[in-house]
Amino acid sequence: MYFEPGRTDHQLPFDPFKSCVVPRPIGWISTTSAGGIDNLAPFSQFQNVTFDPPTVLFIANQRAGGGRKDSVVNAEQRGEFVWNMATAALREAVNITSEEFAPAVDEFERAGLAKAPSRIVRPPRVARSPVQFECAYLQTVRLPGNSDAGTVDIVFGRVLAIHIDDAALTNGRIDIARLRPLARLGYCEYTAVSEVFEMHPPTSGALAAGMEGSAKKYQRAEAEGER
Repeated sequence: MYFEPGRTDHQLPFDPFKSCVVPRPIGWISTTSAGGIDNLAPFSQFQNVTFDPPTVLFIANQRAGGGRKDSVVNAEQRGEFVWNMATAALREAVNITSEEFAPAVDEFERAGLAKAPSRIVRPPRVARSPVQFECAYLQTVRLPGNSDAGTVDIVFGRVLAIHIDDAALTNGRIDIARLRPLARLGYCEYTAVSEVFEMHPPTSGALAAGMEGSAKKYQRAEAEGER
């Protein structure tokens, strides 16, 4: 089949676009409003942007009735947010927090989730989540859509602190297969990472030197931080 989005009909029951770019990590974002109300919402368009310094983004479409999502407004007003790893074990809570509640509603309470205090930022963490990033808000890039629903806010944040549950580690590495991070597919379908395999890229010349240089830089930074 062949179609041109927005120009020709794909002639399928549902638009296949979101089912082509898969799996997508879940951006389970906690924020706090200017009035002190905690908010928690999952976004199926989330990604790391770079690692030096660690930077992430999440993308939010508009509310069903129009207007920007609470997570975006709170992140901009407070200047901070937290990413919480969503796992298969937490999928029901993730689904509950996907509902569009009024800004005054605390989704942690609606989903029965305990909060864990953050160390640097105000928004709390999901206590049961095995990995969390405390982030400082950087900027929002707003892309207009063909409709109000298609308009998106791309929110960038710099990672200030990383929390990893000791139980999530095996031999000093995050045990992804055991954590089973949740990921979004198309339609109403999700998946969880359960199989992991390794492939090592060929390293030579500038690539090898660059990787070695990055590793040494991080080692120096860690050593200086311990002094």
